[in-house]
Amino acid sequence: MATYSKLPSGSWRVQVRRKGRYISETFVKRDDARRWATEAEGRIDRGETPTPSRAARLRTFGELIDLHIEDMKEVGKAPKRSKAATLKMLKDRLGSKKLAQLDRQLFIDFGRQRAAEGAGPMTLSIDIGAIKLVISHAAAVHGLTVPVEPIDMARVALKRLGLVGKGIERDRRPTDDELERLIAHFESNPRQTIPMGVIVKFAIATAMRQEEIFRVVWDDYVPRTKMLTIRDRKDPREKVGNDQRIPLLTVSGFDPVALIEARRPSRTNAELRIFPFNHRSAGTAFTRACKDLGIIDLHFHDLRHEGTSRLFEAGFQIQQVALVTGHKDWKMLRRYTHLRPESLHSTAASMAA
Repeated sequence: MATYSKLPSGSWRVQVRRKGRYISETFVKRDDARRWATEAEGRIDRGETPTPSRAARLRTFGELIDLHIEDMKEVGKAPKRSKAATLKMLKDRLGSKKLAQLDRQLFIDFGRQRAAEGAGPMTLSIDIGAIKLVISHAAAVHGLTVPVEPIDMARVALKRLGLVGKGIERDRRPTDDELERLIAHFESNPRQTIPMGVIVKFAIATAMRQEEIFRVVWDDYVPRTKMLTIRDRKDPREKVGNDQRIPLLTVSGFDPVALIEARRPSRTNAELRIFPFNHRSAGTAFTRACKDLGIIDLHFHDLRHEGTSRLFEAGFQIQQVALVTGHKDWKMLRRYTHLRPESLHSTAASMAA
């Protein structure tokens, strides 16, 4: 007969004594403990060896990662591309380590090695956070006795060594000359299948992210009201269903409505997207063009920065800019207010009007 006892941690420990056999396991939920006990008793009655719970059989950090991913998939929250890439890297680097080896020194050595390979403070902070997430998930959800303290202590050490911390905020904006050269380069290249000149203008006009631009469909565009719906906008709190309607404004110097309408003649019935191209290919084309033109340290995402800054230069307030960019935290928008002094002339003129 199985006996159950609630531990100080809130988990449930179940003990099965049957036909001279004894086995015990720990679970977060009593229902899980009861199901396991019933199965264990049945196996004993059939003369079979009781099977430990899946969590209890885990021995390596890689298995903890797999457990975390499977649990997240079960609740419809499978890791997205960036998190999945981080977890894959951690499994490749630390997956073979036994749970007993997950100590402070192991994580410090991992951090030092990652930093030596070029990982910046922000990247390493994300790595350490992912390790803690996997470990705390195993402890909280499955009752595994995997201590979190070693990773917390390793973070403190790595922070004091200057290897973990906040990333350096980019304030790179393309100059007018750089933009003119880029657009001319793209528009004069007959082999360029992606209309990158249009894409650059549209990115600045809408302050949209690279993936968002290539995801919008014709049905989400309303020419009468000059509105565009962006589906599943990036948000740390809501990964799916975070849709936003944005106004298509002309204050950036480019007209996004005109850029969209210019796409109609080339549209086919099978095309749902306004820009039916691969966003990664567009990013590669942008990077290659910058290299060919000798434009240093300019990323495609800097076009979003440029578009956001132009909204501020046009005189919009933070809460108004957020209606275009999708920022939920207005503090995040402060880093985009790298205004050019020349913009004050147009702002002053509008105030005087």
